[in-house]
Amino acid sequence: MSIGGKVNYYFTGILIILLTLFVFFVRPAHPDTTQTNVSGSNTAIEGGYESTSETTYQSGSESTTTTNNTTNSDIRSSPPSAAAPSYNAMTQDVCAVGISAGVQTFGIGISGGKHVIDKNCERLKLARILNDFGMKVAAVAILCQDERVFESMIQAGTPCPIDGRIGKEALALWQKYDHERPDYKVYVKRMDERKKSDALEQIEITKEFERLEAERVKEEAIQMKKMEWVDPK
Repeated sequence: MSIGGKVNYYFTGILIILLTLFVFFVRPAHPDTTQTNVSGSNTAIEGGYESTSETTYQSGSESTTTTNNTTNSDIRSSPPSAAAPSYNAMTQDVCAVGISAGVQTFGIGISGGKHVIDKNCERLKLARILNDFGMKVAAVAILCQDERVFESMIQAGTPCPIDGRIGKEALALWQKYDHERPDYKVYVKRMDERKKSDALEQIEITKEFERLEAERVKEEAIQMKKMEWVDPK
């Protein structure tokens, strides 16, 4: 640097000394980092970053820079899912159905499964085998264990077998021992509703009979008055 045509060697020496001190005593600033790991959650907190730099220029000029940096991050991961086991029927001739279920929360997961017997499938297979053996009445009897089949047989006028009886004899026994019907609850409810319907019908018939009787009595009274007016005596 030149001032008034001469080189200022003092300023150059001071600048070299300041650069040397800056290299040996100034260190890079590293931010403080804290990380916490919890099941299903990762949280990282970064902060405390601060840097200050000071540079002195010619003629006493000064520049100061201060930087503060804080970073907070919260990372949450989804929990693993509970896998329900698979249950299958190994052959086509087994009336079993596999069911399974699983529940997963952030803390615990539960899953399980089992086989359930299909009663309707068993009934159909047994009826088919009995029919193949020529036992048709027995095949119908086992199908009649289903309340839908029993009701349809009654409605068709061919009641299900009971105690070796068929036809009208079987119907008489079913009426006597109605509590043995597979559709007993539905049957009782239907009979109660029929009784209520019959009672209402009887009330309407009684009202109509009383109305007709009142009209008849009134008509007879009118006729008697007419006869008295014709023959006063």
